[in-house]
Amino acid sequence: MSHADAPTHPPPEIVTTTAGTASHHLSPAFPGRAPWGTAGKLRAWQQGAMDKYIQAQPRDFLAVATPGAGKTTFALTLASWLLHHHVVQQVTVVAPTEHLKKQWAEAAARIGIKLDPEYSAGPLGREYHGVAVTYAGVGVRPMLHRNRVEQRKTLVILDEIHHAGDSKSWGEACLEAFEPATRRLALTGTPFRSDTNPIPFVTYEEGDDGIRRSSADYTYGYGSALADGVVRPVIFMSYSGNMRWRTKAGDEIAARLGEPMTKDAISQAWRTALDPRGEWMPSVLRAADHRLTEVRKAIPDAGALVIASDQDSARAYAKLIRDITGHKATLVLSDDAGASQRIDEFSASDDRWMVAVRMVSEGVDVPRLAVGVYATTISTPLFFAQAVGRFVRSRRRGETASVFLPTVPDLLGFAGEMERERDHVLDKPKKEGEEDPYAESEKEMDEANKQQDEDTGEQDMLPFEALESDAVFDRVTYNGADFGMQAHPGSEEEQDYLGIPGLLEPDQVQLLLQKRQARQIAHSRKKPAEEADLLELPAERRPVVSHKEMMELRKKLNSLVGAYAHQSGKPHGVIHTELRRVCGGPPSAEATAGQLGQRIAKVQEWATRMR
Repeated sequence: MSHADAPTHPPPEIVTTTAGTASHHLSPAFPGRAPWGTAGKLRAWQQGAMDKYIQAQPRDFLAVATPGAGKTTFALTLASWLLHHHVVQQVTVVAPTEHLKKQWAEAAARIGIKLDPEYSAGPLGREYHGVAVTYAGVGVRPMLHRNRVEQRKTLVILDEIHHAGDSKSWGEACLEAFEPATRRLALTGTPFRSDTNPIPFVTYEEGDDGIRRSSADYTYGYGSALADGVVRPVIFMSYSGNMRWRTKAGDEIAARLGEPMTKDAISQAWRTALDPRGEWMPSVLRAADHRLTEVRKAIPDAGALVIASDQDSARAYAKLIRDITGHKATLVLSDDAGASQRIDEFSASDDRWMVAVRMVSEGVDVPRLAVGVYATTISTPLFFAQAVGRFVRSRRRGETASVFLPTVPDLLGFAGEMERERDHVLDKPKKEGEEDPYAESEKEMDEANKQQDEDTGEQDMLPFEALESDAVFDRVTYNGADFGMQAHPGSEEEQDYLGIPGLLEPDQVQLLLQKRQARQIAHSRKKPAEEADLLELPAERRPVVSHKEMMELRKKLNSLVGAYAHQSGKPHGVIHTELRRVCGGPPSAEATAGQLGQRIAKVQEWATRMR
């Protein structure tokens, strides 16, 4: 950038004039920049959000944009505009981690906004336009930041604002520190929190149902970003398999991932799958590496990431990757200066694999990541969306992302709802005597928000010993639909799905998956029935549900059969027998979720005909 273009100090090197030309001087490497053909202008959503802001000139503005859409670009373009027009004199960025704080400072420097990421106290150097700090840092010294904000007109950018609700003290510290700020821009890319801690500077509006929900000033969801080609389509590859573990009481339990189980059994089977000493993780890592090889044919520098639960598992996964691939994986264990450097080095290289303990699940920008393995037992929608967000940033049209998962009801539910937009709900409806449906989610959120580089105590929640595991390719989830029949690791059928090209338009992905499934079904029909050692049903006929959901399905079926018996005069038993004859399958106590669903639809159809 030419110094001749810059206005006189203060502030130096800010070259923006209007919202429409604000990004004219952005370098091509600027994070979140439009990846193809739009080098001279903002993306449509960024321009739309800028226009809305400039028209309204609000003190508080909440932008909800899907991970990978370019929130950083929007926020810094707006900061540049406000500095240039003397609406504010300085900028404070609050980020969740040390690594992100430095990343913000680097991104800002590229367009001439100088933020000090090492600021701790005292006067700021004259060469800086502001500071980049963490929520934890604000929590320790809120008055230091309040004094700075009171002295000069300040724009505060609150990155991933939901972190201000992580603990009461962080929220209160943010309120105390930034209440006098001239302007506050709140950003988030994920579903808001599951708890009821109000988030500072967020507006809550009461709906017709009397429940207060967060109100965003501008929303840009994954569905819109996908349609605009701003993010990649995500192909979820899920694996089931047989798990065996020993409980604290000494009982040995065997179960298959994806079959209806109680919440405790799901948790223990899931953790057995993730145990590096079993066969599930090596099989899935082998499959993910095969997928990475396929993707790299079209995207030569594509990288892969394993998100692990704790340091011991992360080290063990890195060793497995070395054994499988012959190449060393980059290991990121903590949120320290060394970790930041390792992430940066991996981002700039063309190395294949990185293994990290949770911290890479939010905000860390490694655009070449295209394959992921979700190897943690955190099952909150917020963490899942952040984790998947690491793989969706698009650099050129047609890139796809692939994420490998265990076949667990919660995870497949999140995978199928990628396009759903959520608000933060303050008031939870609760009938008298009813169990609080949000309590478990809040407990999990607390777990997910603990110090992210240490053992979180997950191993102590339900003491057990993993004994053995194996893996079975279960299904592909894409755009809310399931495809594929079960297949053994290394089989031709599994390779068919792992070999999907790395460059495809979203509609081409859907078409290809339908073709692969049709081919797999045709191939299965040619084999003798006695050779089938796996459940040979397409994924849409094998819904993954919990034990509780199975009970609900049986209850619904019995209730509909009761209503139809009353309507038709036929005995209950006769109706159940007729349903089995028409739909196939065993008695309802042994029927699968898919079979129960078919019977429910059939009895509803019969009842409609009688009206």
